[in-house]
Amino acid sequence: MTLGLILLIAVTVLVFLGLAQRVLDRMNLSDTAALLFIGAMVVGTFLPDIPILRGETSVAVNVGGALVPLALVVYLLMNADGAEVFRGLLAAVITAAVTFGIAQVTQFEPGQTFIDPIWLFGILAGVIGYALGRSRRAAFVGGVLGIILNDVVEAARAIAGGIRSDITIGGAGILDSVVLAGIIGVLLAELLGETRERLGGGPVHDKNRPVTLDNDEYRREEFGDELGGVQSPAPDQADPEREDR
Repeated sequence: MTLGLILLIAVTVLVFLGLAQRVLDRMNLSDTAALLFIGAMVVGTFLPDIPILRGETSVAVNVGGALVPLALVVYLLMNADGAEVFRGLLAAVITAAVTFGIAQVTQFEPGQTFIDPIWLFGILAGVIGYALGRSRRAAFVGGVLGIILNDVVEAARAIAGGIRSDITIGGAGILDSVVLAGIIGVLLAELLGETRERLGGGPVHDKNRPVTLDNDEYRREEFGDELGGVQSPAPDQADPEREDR
């Protein structure tokens, strides 16, 4: 069983147990939608690759490793505001550039590297996705789309250089990196984002607490603020039910 499948199974269990509800809510995903996407990724991985170019350089696309994650990325972008879309796409481009550059200057010989490239690219993509995306949606988009773009760039490079190779966008190994990137990006946004909120006084506002310490999703969810320019409410307007979140 591959790393990607193990992670998908773990996420499925968390969704069934209701432990991922908070994260899914912040990403505008229901339990059903999340499970459908996970199931489609697993099933799609075992479907025949879709050929898009034949010849000296053959290029194909894997359904579960590229098309389904890409569909989820598009869905998340459609439910994000303009700033979040920009950050997610910027994170994806930089992720692709960094991972592609590392792949060109590093020789990944089996058994001779300190870290498996699947882990390396997945971790890098997740960290960059969070650092530039900040929100859960943008972090997921940056990490996942960045890995897929890296594969697209590699295919374009092979075609332009007339390199004899068979490239599968979203192949089995890339699926592992795609899943890892998405999970790491979202976890960092959840853990570090909430830590920033707590260090700033918690999600309940008072007149001395900077609004900029809030997660982007929290501002939109709590105050309908899409541009981050909302003013903090007075202490007596704070929602006591939010204190335990």
